[in-house]
Amino acid sequence: MAALGTIQTWAVIVLVVVGSFFLTVGTIGLLRLPNVYNRMHATSKPATIGAVAIFLAGFAYFGPGGAGLPSLIGIVFLFLTVPTGAHMISRAAERTGVPFLGSVTWPGKSDDD
Repeated sequence: MAALGTIQTWAVIVLVVVGSFFLTVGTIGLLRLPNVYNRMHATSKPATIGAVAIFLAGFAYFGPGGAGLPSLIGIVFLFLTVPTGAHMISRAAERTGVPFLGSVTWPGKSDDD
């Protein structure tokens, strides 16, 4: 039983460290990248991975019953809402005229449109 507790403890530690790393990367991307499209990408991908790792740490710590179940529900919620939110932010930025960098265009459009 002591080995299972040790493995569980290390799994929680590793997941929290991985989650903190990705959340830090997302925060740095939010602060450093030049426009809304790049910032949206930097915050949606690493922040999702980081939050999922933290949720998995909660699930590993609390177990499948009780407090561990909201962790799994949080993961499902993130996977459903983050891509939708990121797409809505980028679409709103494009419709309000926020320019792309360089030769990048909206998918399906060219510079002539």
